Amino acid sequence: MSKGKFVLGALFGAAAGVVAGILTAPKSGKETRADIKAKAHELKDEASDKAEKAKNKANEVARDVKAKAETVKDDAKLKAGELRARAENAVDGAKKGFNQKP
Repeated sequence: MSKGKFVLGALFGAAAGVVAGILTAPKSGKETRADIKAKAHELKDEASDKAEKAKNKANEVARDVKAKAETVKDDAKLKAGELRARAENAVDGAKKGFNQKP
């Protein structure tokens, strides 16, 4: 099971536990509704905070991956240029050797 699924399941379980606790508490309907509303706002705020943190982390990872991809691209271009130069030198050397009279 992935870590994200476990955390999501734990959050839903906690929310269900809180709702069950509120509904079984010996309070009036008005008080119970107020408690449910307050807890819902609290859970919404927590979920929003966690979503924002996850979004920021995803953006950070995306920036890192993009930077690494640029580095790999630049390295590949450099290596390709070096190989091309070596190949051109080899071809030039072969042409000179072929054109020389024995």
